[in-house]
Amino acid sequence: MKEVLRQLSERLIDMSGVILFFLLWEILPRLGVLDAQFIPPFSAVLQAIVKLLANGELFIHMAASLQRTLLGLLLALVLAIPAGFVLGGVFPTLSRHVRPLLRLLGQINAFSLFPIFILFFGIGEVAKVSIIFWSTIWPVLFTTIAGVQQIDPLYIKSARSVGAGRLTIFTRVLLPGAAPVIFTGIRTGASHAFLMLIAAEMIGASAGLGWIVHNSSMNFVIPRLFAATIIIALLGMAINYFIYWLEENLLEWKQ
Repeated sequence: MKEVLRQLSERLIDMSGVILFFLLWEILPRLGVLDAQFIPPFSAVLQAIVKLLANGELFIHMAASLQRTLLGLLLALVLAIPAGFVLGGVFPTLSRHVRPLLRLLGQINAFSLFPIFILFFGIGEVAKVSIIFWSTIWPVLFTTIAGVQQIDPLYIKSARSVGAGRLTIFTRVLLPGAAPVIFTGIRTGASHAFLMLIAAEMIGASAGLGWIVHNSSMNFVIPRLFAATIIIALLGMAINYFIYWLEENLLEWKQ
């Protein structure tokens, strides 16, 4: 019992900052310290979340945003991971030559390219998926290259000395050695991609969490705007934790 109480106490201490934040959010607008017209009490925001859940609207918009995010992320993984292994393991000299160019491209904000994506692909789904793709491919590519290059060459030589072929070396040495670093890039890319998607949905979309934010802002439905913002933050955290959980379960040997 004491151990349970101790763990509960530690948990409350860890969450004290979050609890205090939401308490102040509820109290200050009601006291008039904050203008409730622009920053409504937290209870009003919770009511907006419950309303979105009750009428099923939230699930429709979440599904639209997640579909775009996953499609763009998968396309980036399909291209970035093989390219990272080729540049990091097969052609390391080429990697050194093209890395400055890749770094330059990686610094270009995907949202600044949105007009170009619209020019080529229109205002539809392809432009939004392109933003996800651009936001995700660079961290995954760079971490894959780094993960491959950090593998000790002795492991590869040892595998060759016992007669391992290229496929065996790839599946038993290169891929397991680089996987933890690759997952770091996937988590980073997924976080960037989700934020960029929300921004893109504010400009041209008829569904999605970003659309809820934009629509609420245009119609001055402030509680729903804050509700969508909280849901976006929670969903972004959930995606990050899911990738972390996936890494822990797929890479059990890492322990």
